[in-house]
Amino acid sequence: MTSPNPTFRYPVVIMPQDIDHMGHVNNAVYLHWVQEAIVAYWRRRSSAQAHSELLWVALKHEIIYRLPLFIDDVAEAFVTANNTRASRASFTTLFRRGDDLIVEARSTWCCVDAETRRPRRISPEIAQLFLG
Repeated sequence: MTSPNPTFRYPVVIMPQDIDHMGHVNNAVYLHWVQEAIVAYWRRRSSAQAHSELLWVALKHEIIYRLPLFIDDVAEAFVTANNTRASRASFTTLFRRGDDLIVEARSTWCCVDAETRRPRRISPEIAQLFLG
């Protein structure tokens, strides 16, 4: 049995090109990681059939930067689905270095029909994949 609102752990790999002129991970890199982590979460929890029928498009991201990450840091992203409504799903992605909260990101995504490329209502079965 799946627990309510399961959290998906996503390893973060810091590459030299992620480091900016100030010597830490550039803020824009976190957006890329948020998108990678949420898509990986979807792919892990859903079936191959769902992958072929549904796409996800990011609608909104709100990112709060708390502490910097550096090239040798070991960090992880933790993705939790918050809710679904009509064709939208919201997620929280927390980036942690050990016990330190580095970044908090809140995202809203739209479920899209892969064939028509139009928004598609999230079925109860798909919502259950995220919300447990």
